[in-house]
Amino acid sequence: MLDAGWGQLKTMLDYKCAHAGIVFKEVDEAYTTQTCSSCGNFPESRPKGIAGLGIREWTCSECGVTHDRDINASRNILAAGQGRLAVEIPVL
Repeated sequence: MLDAGWGQLKTMLDYKCAHAGIVFKEVDEAYTTQTCSSCGNFPESRPKGIAGLGIREWTCSECGVTHDRDINASRNILAAGQGRLAVEIPVL
């Protein structure tokens, strides 16, 4: 049931975006919480597996930047949707 609803939502978004002249792009969110949005590496210090789901904040062992899990993922997803590196997205 959830898959049908999700598919319908994506179909409607695609239609609405096309009608408004906006590009709709679906992005694979896999590993976006684990990839450092500052240096682009997949560091050893990243939150891993089911146990890592409880980790809300982590520090990249490669560049030393501390990340909020959700903000890091959102920067990586935005970068993937725009076809660029998250490193180029300014931190607010």
